[in-house]
Amino acid sequence: MSTSSSTSTAPEVLIEADPDVPTVRIVREFDAPRDLVFRAHVDPELVKQWLGPDSIGMEIDVWDMRTGGEYRYTATRDGAEVAHFYGAVHRVNENERIVQTFGFEEMPDAVSLDTLDFVELPGGRTRLEALSVVYDFESRAGMLASGMEVGVNEGYAALDRLLASLTQDRT
Repeated sequence: MSTSSSTSTAPEVLIEADPDVPTVRIVREFDAPRDLVFRAHVDPELVKQWLGPDSIGMEIDVWDMRTGGEYRYTATRDGAEVAHFYGAVHRVNENERIVQTFGFEEMPDAVSLDTLDFVELPGGRTRLEALSVVYDFESRAGMLASGMEVGVNEGYAALDRLLASLTQDRT
């Protein structure tokens, strides 16, 4: 499965499922410097402003994005808990890479190992390349069927708005 989405106002998001290996690859470019895109992934106050679909809120229990750290948060809709996520942070290279696990309590067998690479581009832009590896194709199918594409697209649109604000604050 390979999908991409594009509108006239949002950059294209590549979401690609390898037919031979249980992985999902997501690639997206941002009109912001690499350090800001990275910061938006590790600062819990910023993460709450963009991660996930528009209809979902976030309550963070733990957000320790450093090598050896961990995270746990609850997704909420209209004040009700709808999903619980957690992970271990295996490696953080400042402004370059995050390697973590990603677990969804409601699908305990679908834990992924995620690598996020923050690639500096000319003109103060950044490409985020994320690769998720899961145990089997069934787990990957569950990930893809969970509405991941909507969450990725809406979340990255919110991240664009946040990054624009942070970039403007620097000037």
